[in-house]
Amino acid sequence: MSGTTRDGREWEIGPATRKTVGREQDGRLTVPLQITHHGALVATAPLRLTVADAEHLHASLCRALDKEPAPADAPDCRKPIQYPGGRQRS
Repeated sequence: MSGTTRDGREWEIGPATRKTVGREQDGRLTVPLQITHHGALVATAPLRLTVADAEHLHASLCRALDKEPAPADAPDCRKPIQYPGGRQRS
């Protein structure tokens, strides 16, 4: 037996459920992450980003999501923009 999960991942890092992005006193942003091993929660840890790092991550995610349709519950920044005169940009 290999000891991996069905999808082949032993370790996984992802967003922590029920926790939101926060801001520290020094202005850095914290993104709560959870670490799992074989699907069991091992730990949670904050990913600390400077504002500049957060902006770079945001821009990278925007570029990666560019051709993906926004889901109905997406934040406003992912929804198409309707300009006066009927021109639309998505």
